[in-house]
Amino acid sequence: MARLASKSRAASIRRFFPILDWGSEYSKDTFLSDFVAALIVTIMLIPQSLAYALLAGLPPEMGLYASILPLVAYAIFGTSRALAVGPVAVVSLMTAAAIGKLGLATPAEYAAAAITLAFLSGLILTVMGVFRLGFLANFLSHPVIAGFITASGLLIATSQMKHIMGVPSHGEALFDRLATLISHVGQTNLITFAVGAASIAFLFWVRKGMKPLLITLGLKPRLADILAKAGPVAAVAVTTLLSFAFDFAGHGVSIVGDVPQGLPPLTFPSFNFDLVGQLIGPAILISIIGFVESISVAQTLAAKRRQRITPDQELVGLGASNIAASLSGGYPVTGGFARSVVNFDAGAETPAAGAFTAVGIALAALLLTPLLYFLPTATLAATIIVAVLSLVDFGILKRTWKYSKADFAAVAATILLTLTFGVEVGVSSGVVLSIVLFLYKTSRPHIAEVGLVPGTEHFRNIDRHHVLTHPELLSLRLDENLYFANARYIEDYILDRLAKGQPVKHVVLMCSAVNVIDLSALESLEELNRRMDDMGIRLHLSEVKGPVMDRLQKTHFLDDLTGQVFLSQYGAMKALGPVDGLKPKLAAE
Repeated sequence: MARLASKSRAASIRRFFPILDWGSEYSKDTFLSDFVAALIVTIMLIPQSLAYALLAGLPPEMGLYASILPLVAYAIFGTSRALAVGPVAVVSLMTAAAIGKLGLATPAEYAAAAITLAFLSGLILTVMGVFRLGFLANFLSHPVIAGFITASGLLIATSQMKHIMGVPSHGEALFDRLATLISHVGQTNLITFAVGAASIAFLFWVRKGMKPLLITLGLKPRLADILAKAGPVAAVAVTTLLSFAFDFAGHGVSIVGDVPQGLPPLTFPSFNFDLVGQLIGPAILISIIGFVESISVAQTLAAKRRQRITPDQELVGLGASNIAASLSGGYPVTGGFARSVVNFDAGAETPAAGAFTAVGIALAALLLTPLLYFLPTATLAATIIVAVLSLVDFGILKRTWKYSKADFAAVAATILLTLTFGVEVGVSSGVVLSIVLFLYKTSRPHIAEVGLVPGTEHFRNIDRHHVLTHPELLSLRLDENLYFANARYIEDYILDRLAKGQPVKHVVLMCSAVNVIDLSALESLEELNRRMDDMGIRLHLSEVKGPVMDRLQKTHFLDDLTGQVFLSQYGAMKALGPVDGLKPKLAAE
């Protein structure tokens, strides 16, 4: 018994500390793979961290701080071998939207609010993970998420145009931002615009054309890939040198200015009740969106290597990362799509690659920040614009229109609401639309009248197949769980079908697709049983699953049932509709 208890404790510890699993098998070859991947991701993450902090309306060093301890925390608690945690565009935009509404007076208060937001998000994610509430994220459908991210990409890109043009801009909605940009277009700083436009053009070329060019020049594919990933660093370096040499600041070009040199400071969230009360709603939304984005990337990459992701432990890993961000001067983080793919393609074998990346970012914060003084903010804005435009996918509208009009309506509504009213309204409406879409689809389930396929024991829809039916036997297949939202619909459907006047004596509900019958549905079945009894019609069930039958046996429903429960639909037809009474039913009828 003591040995079993010891094994149980060890398994529990390993569940919360996945590092104990992969760490016990760590080798020299694994270290080399992780180190190379970390080098590439570090090169990519330095300009991204600075840029996303700018997007969040925070000092640039907070982007670096959010890319150090959170990566270490994820390496300890996360289950993905390739996920790269840090600041991302959508969460940065949501951070800016949440804190921008607080009316804070100073940058210090703004930074404190961001730190508090990271702590609240981390706490929410950790609690969800401990209590295994990862399933709650499933209420956000993929089409709605795709619509929200597409709209967010457009909002982010337009929000950065003020830095590209060197003009003021405000507003949360797309049209407000465009209106202010247009009204100030005559004030555009031409040098700022030249820097921003050239950086955008260069970064787009780097994404598509730099690697093939380097390979053509004779470089090995791996080295060409590393140099291509360093494109944003090259843009930062060149524009910083030009800014220094030609005194861009003296010509009205906005530059980053002083960036504190050193490792992240020890910080603590604010426990002011008013502030926490204002941030708890945005923190919940950021947690859900961040988790959905992160788990989608993690599962996609894990599937390619036949690895396993534990969603509830991912919540703990992301929660620990955000708490670490709040204790080290950062702001909310999650797993990023682009950098995770780069991490995966670069050969990362374990989460240790993230820890090595954290060391690289820490060295940058310790040694390189003085070099960023003359960096034009237009270059960082260009980095953001190029990164987020890859998120914009209007193709989702075409795909959903062809496949499901309901999904199309949800996607279109999410995009329009996000663009019109801002991020928080957009993501809130996305959650509501996902739930409404689910309820709508399941509240009107598909119900098929089925018949026997000749020469077999299989039953198929009479509208799709040539089958055999019995005039006194009505066989209905229920293709959905029975619960409160569809109970009355199913009851009305069956009664309407019986009202057609055919000489039906038996109705068999084929329950092969039913996994749950809740109390509301049970009461509808009881009422259906009583009304059919008054009509002289017996109600039967077939192919009821074990767990469903277990719950039915705890009630008096089976005692009051006028008919029987059959093991199979074929058995029901043999017992209730003799073979000599079967008649062909053509699908074309």
